[in-house]
Amino acid sequence: MPTTRRNFLENVGSGMLIAGLGSTLAQDLGFSTAFADDGPEALTFGQYDALVDLMQGTPADKLQPILVEKLSRGETDLKTLIAAAALANAETFGGEDYVGFHTAMAMLPAWQMTESLPSERRPLPVLKVLYRNAQQIQVFGGASKKTLREMRAAEEATVENAGIALRDACRRADVEQAQKLFAPMAQASLLDAFNLLQPAMQDDINVHRFVFAYRTKGLADLLGKEHAYTILRQCVRFCCHNEQERINHKQAESPIRALMPKLLDQYKLDGLQPGTRDPGDAAVEDLARTIYQGPAVQSAEAAAAALADGISPEVVGEAISLASNLMVLRQGPDPWRSHGDSAGVHTSDATNAWRNMARLSEPRYAISGLVVAAYHVAVHTPFKSDLYPTSEHRAAIEATDREGLLAVAEDAVRHNDQGRAAAAIAIYGERGHSPDAVFDRLLKYTISEDGRLHGEKYFQTVSEEFRTTRPAFRWRQLIGLARVTASAYGYDRKDQHGSRAPGYEDACRLLKVTA
Repeated sequence: MPTTRRNFLENVGSGMLIAGLGSTLAQDLGFSTAFADDGPEALTFGQYDALVDLMQGTPADKLQPILVEKLSRGETDLKTLIAAAALANAETFGGEDYVGFHTAMAMLPAWQMTESLPSERRPLPVLKVLYRNAQQIQVFGGASKKTLREMRAAEEATVENAGIALRDACRRADVEQAQKLFAPMAQASLLDAFNLLQPAMQDDINVHRFVFAYRTKGLADLLGKEHAYTILRQCVRFCCHNEQERINHKQAESPIRALMPKLLDQYKLDGLQPGTRDPGDAAVEDLARTIYQGPAVQSAEAAAAALADGISPEVVGEAISLASNLMVLRQGPDPWRSHGDSAGVHTSDATNAWRNMARLSEPRYAISGLVVAAYHVAVHTPFKSDLYPTSEHRAAIEATDREGLLAVAEDAVRHNDQGRAAAAIAIYGERGHSPDAVFDRLLKYTISEDGRLHGEKYFQTVSEEFRTTRPAFRWRQLIGLARVTASAYGYDRKDQHGSRAPGYEDACRLLKVTA
C-alpha cells in the first residue's frame, strides 16, 4: 500500500517535516502547520488510512471517478467505502458541523439501501452520500483539518457514576473533561460505551443529539471495536458543542432536565422492570393521540404512566411513533414543504432513534428515553389540518389496479403533488398489495433527490417503523413517505427547484445507468 500522509506524519516528526518543507510548500501539499505543535497525535485507522486520506484530500467531483474505478477493479467494496467515509467524517468534523453530522447520519441508511437495488445501481446511494461528505470536508478545510485527535483517559475517569459525571461535564461544555471521562470506553464493550452516553443523550430536546447517537452506534457496529470509540466520541463533542451554543446565546436550559427527575419519582420508574402488556389497537391509538396533542409535559406524563402501568416499552414506543407520523400526515395543505427539517420528519427520525436505543439500552435508560421521546413529539405544535390523504385527494384517484396506483403515485411525486401521492399509496395499501413495490418506487427518488440532508434517514425510519408497527396502522408510515418524497422531488438544499442531488447524475454516468 502506498505511503499516505498519515503514515508519513507518523514516521517523521511533524515539527521536522514542516521545518524541512517550509510552511508554503507544506500547505500546498495538504499538510497543516497545526501538526507542528506538541498537541495530541493524529488518529490512525489501519486498513482504512489510504481511503480516509483520499476522501479528505480529494474534491468531490474528482473523487467519484476514482472510487468507481476502485469498485470496478475490485480494490474495494461499498461497505469499506462507507466505513472509511465515516472515519474521514469523524476525524474532520468531530460531530460539530451541521452538514457534517447530517452526512454521517445518512451513511448507514445509504449502505442499507444497496441491498434493495440491482447490482449495477447499488453504488448510487453510497456515492451520493460520499460526494456530500467530500464536498463538506473541502468546505471545512480539506485534508489539513483534523478535529479529532488521540485522547488519553484521565485519572478522574475512575468515578463512581461515570455516566452522570460525563453528563455534567457536557452541561458545563467542558469538552476536554468530557472526552477524558469517556476515554476509558476505548477498552470497553460497545454496549457499555453506548449506555454510558445515555444520561447525556437524554439531557436535552434536540433531534440531532438523538438521531446522531443512534446512527453513530450503527456505524460503530459496522466498523467494529477497533474504531467504535472514535465514532462514538463524536456524541460527546456534539453535546458539549450544543451546550456551548446554548450558553453563547444566553438560552435557558432544557425543561426536560427538571422534569425527568420528577416523573421518575412520581411514577416510580427508577429501577422499574419493563412490563410486557399490550392493551390493544384502540388503546395504542388513544395514547398516540394524547402524545400528539401535547402539551409536552402532558405527553411525557402519558408515556411515563403507560410504562408504570406495565405496558411494554415496545408498545409505548409504537404509540410515540404513530404520534410522530401524525406530524407528517397533518402538516397542512400543499405546497407546504414536508421534507427536510420539517416537524414530521424530525420527530419521526427522533422517535425511531429512541425506539432503537430502547431496544439496546439498559432498562432504566430505555424507560427514561421513551419519556424523552414523547416529550419531544409535543415540542412541535400539533397541526389542526385534516389527515392526509383527505377525501378530496382520494376522489382524484381513478386507478384501481396495482400497477395503475403505483404509476399515479410516481407521477404525483414528479409533480410534487403530496396529496395525490398519499392517496394513491393509501388506496394501494387498502387493496392489500405488497409494500415492497412501494418501497422500491420511492427508494429511487430518495437516492436521486437532495431531501435537504434528511432523505436517507427518513426512508430508513419508515422502513423500520413499518416493520415494527401493528397491521392496523403500519400503512400510515408508507403514506407519510409518499408525501415526503413528493415534497422533496426536484428541490435542492436551499429549496430552489430544478435539480437532483449533487453528484447523482455524474455517478449515473460513471456507472453507465439511467439517471
